[in-house]
Amino acid sequence: MDDLLSEFLTETSESLEVIDSELVRFEAEPNDQGILNNVFRLVHTIKGTCGFLGLPRLEAVAHAGETLLGKFRDGTIEVTPPLVTLVLESIDQIKALLAHLENHETEPEGDDAELISRLEKAADGELGTPEPVAEAPAPAPQPAAAEAKPAASDKKPRPANLADDVRWDEDLGRELRPGEVSLAELEAAFASVEVEDFSNPPDATEETAEAAAPEAAASDAEEPEAVTPAAVAAAIEKAVANEPEMASNTPRASQSIRVNVDVLEHLMNMVSELVLTRNQLLQMVRQMDDSEFKTPLQRLSNVTGELQDAVMKTRMQPIGNAWKKIPRIVRDAAQDLNKKIKLVMEGDQTELDRQVLELIRDPLTHMIRNSCDHGLELPSDRMAVGKPEEGTIILRAYHEGGHIHIELRDDGAGLKTARIRQKALDNGVITPEEATTMTEAQIHRLIFAPGFSTAEKVTNLSGRGVGMDVVRTNIELIGGAIDLVSREGEGTTFTIKIPLTLAIVSALIVGSQGQRFAVPQLSVVELVRTGSNSENKIESINGTQVLRLRDRLLPVLPLANALKLDDTNAENKNRFVIVMQVASQRFGLVVDEVFDTEEIVVKPINSVLRDITEYSGSTILGDGSVIMILDPNGISKLAAFDKSTTGTKPVVQETRKIVSRGDQKTSLLVFSAGSAEPKACPLSLVTRLEEIEVDRFEMTNKGPVVQYRGQLMPVIPMSGGLTANEEGRQPVLVVNNGDSVVGIGVDKVLDITEDVLKVAIGDTTPGVLGTAVIGGKATEVIDIGHFLGQADYDWAKAMSEGPKEPKSLLLFESHDFFRNMLAPLLEASGYRVTTVSSVEEALAANIEPSDFDVVLADIDNDAEARAFVDKLSTDAEWADVPRVAMSNREESLVTPDFAGCVRKSDRHGLLAVLDQTASLKGQAA
Repeated sequence: MDDLLSEFLTETSESLEVIDSELVRFEAEPNDQGILNNVFRLVHTIKGTCGFLGLPRLEAVAHAGETLLGKFRDGTIEVTPPLVTLVLESIDQIKALLAHLENHETEPEGDDAELISRLEKAADGELGTPEPVAEAPAPAPQPAAAEAKPAASDKKPRPANLADDVRWDEDLGRELRPGEVSLAELEAAFASVEVEDFSNPPDATEETAEAAAPEAAASDAEEPEAVTPAAVAAAIEKAVANEPEMASNTPRASQSIRVNVDVLEHLMNMVSELVLTRNQLLQMVRQMDDSEFKTPLQRLSNVTGELQDAVMKTRMQPIGNAWKKIPRIVRDAAQDLNKKIKLVMEGDQTELDRQVLELIRDPLTHMIRNSCDHGLELPSDRMAVGKPEEGTIILRAYHEGGHIHIELRDDGAGLKTARIRQKALDNGVITPEEATTMTEAQIHRLIFAPGFSTAEKVTNLSGRGVGMDVVRTNIELIGGAIDLVSREGEGTTFTIKIPLTLAIVSALIVGSQGQRFAVPQLSVVELVRTGSNSENKIESINGTQVLRLRDRLLPVLPLANALKLDDTNAENKNRFVIVMQVASQRFGLVVDEVFDTEEIVVKPINSVLRDITEYSGSTILGDGSVIMILDPNGISKLAAFDKSTTGTKPVVQETRKIVSRGDQKTSLLVFSAGSAEPKACPLSLVTRLEEIEVDRFEMTNKGPVVQYRGQLMPVIPMSGGLTANEEGRQPVLVVNNGDSVVGIGVDKVLDITEDVLKVAIGDTTPGVLGTAVIGGKATEVIDIGHFLGQADYDWAKAMSEGPKEPKSLLLFESHDFFRNMLAPLLEASGYRVTTVSSVEEALAANIEPSDFDVVLADIDNDAEARAFVDKLSTDAEWADVPRVAMSNREESLVTPDFAGCVRKSDRHGLLAVLDQTASLKGQAA
């Protein structure tokens, strides 16, 4: 392909992506001339380049779209969604023509008369008529090639095209004033200027203008007030001066160049091989004592690391590049579904590897469509439940722990737990027994099952049952994980965790049965050593191995069992447990040895092993040996832990059922509460064991409660009162009975054991079934259902309130030091912070008062602070947003312009005042 054509395709594709997103913004903000000017310039450039390259079909479509945009810019036609849709249709057609051009190096046969006709009629003010008119067609547009590069022998004037870049009112509605010129005079002035003069250097342009001046004067001698070309040039310069963003968009060729992706891929492969060689050399030096190569090798290692970082930066791209099409997708989906949807994108400058970026495009697109279709309700349905008719989708990306986190949150109807459970039963995804033991979160994750869909009908957006399964599969293929949290009636949040790059990753090298494996550190939480002398011991409950870790039970899986290796060290209790987390599932992987952490180069897995889900690839270690890389997602699926340890069952019936099993052994939880005598209950009835800090408990008129995992959980003291241990924590048995979650406070968890639960002595005491011999001691058997009955008020309603949404805060701080110090503090305290340092910066950022719950301003810098306060005080839109002032001066601590004022040094006081003030939005400050 010709280099010029290749460059045109690349630049035009980039411009079309910008036009797509900018048009969606312009539809929401039709009065923003900056957006419109930017779109107009891009379309005008595409049209001119098409003419220069001899692409008449592309030029004609671009010209028709440009004409309609020009009408928008002149204000002669009102901007409406149907007209914006029509412009988007022209952009889509340009994309289709470009795709054919890229594949065949020529435009396709045919024309676009129907589309061009509709664009022309829209530009003429004839709306809503899709068919071509029968009357004589409008004259064909002049080829833009003449504008970009005219022939030397053809110097005819082009007044219409040149005038596109000058704005005027065709009808002033009054007589001209002295010094003003008419439209006819301005056109005559344009007619006297040759097109090629505008493509000459500045000096040549001035000479041509001077040479043309006498001719223009002669032709218009009868018009004493005729405008000369020099005056027109001045008018154009003035118009350009009113658009400062043109200068900022000028490419700085001296600071950037275009590099073919294949070159970068080859460079990355070479660096990967260099890393492997570096690792081998380091391994060799470790085996030598006092080697003279240590110093130069250390320098080589440092240079290799820096080179690796530099090459990685060339591959890093903002995640916003994968989001460019999303505003258009949301806009089109909203129109198809008759919904009102607001899209908020945060963290679009977060960078990640180009390869990862390409792989997450499709999953993100499907999830966005899913939120539009399934997540958000119709405006009428939203208003019926007290929500605003416009739904909101928030897409957020951020770095955390060396990984990329992507959150997709909507404020829609949320997942309907009962409906998902029933659909899963109908489709055979789960059994009736599993349906009664699964938690709400486990039921929600069934939407990732293959072929699962709760949609009542199939639409062009979703409902076929092949979406979320493919989303999860694609994310797991790149070593990522996806999880969700949903509350019925409030909305759903998906969280994706993915690695920064796929080429070189940090891994933990472990051993099992004499073989070594690599575990990506992306999923490693911590390392724990077990043994007879360690407080961390592996036990067995209902045939499932668990690790007692910090008074909590963690299910574990020996790596030898997962990979079907001969476990000759089964009796060896001195092992390592790698605590891993995949999405919301945390488990332990038992290994024999832990060697070291190492940066490894990921090699693709051989096709013969591709169906083995336990492996994600292979790598070469420093000693030259080849080892397999474990796939945490595949390992987690093998960890088929007993659901009874985490599930739920009707508690009252289940307690009596277990007690009546006769001589069958049962896993029992032994604890103390209120007295020295041990008490016990079936372990399968307890969802989790928790130790909760006492200061987290809150009192209500119904008793103590605690905010637990996004819910409000009542805590029933078994002994009449809550008793904290030495560390200031309260042991709590978390019980999930159907749709309600209740905590039961005890004094101390003593043991987990297996024994025959046979009541020897009955008891009529409320909450006690009787006394049994457990572990050689007389033990009271507790009726858990009795304590659940004490939670007799509507906890489901209390839980539905959920956690409070984080507040949005606008921080005005002119000093860099305080701004950089305060912003992280406020974010860590749960605020979404936007910072500005001056009134000019605030105006340039186009911030909206509706986006903020509170304003925090430093008023010690008198000039800037006063200007900022005056701006807020005189703007009616900011009247409902409460304001808090910071100052270190005594006289400034009382001011009528703010709802509160606090010293900069008073950190706790600042947070307290902000928490109190943020709830005042809607009231005058």
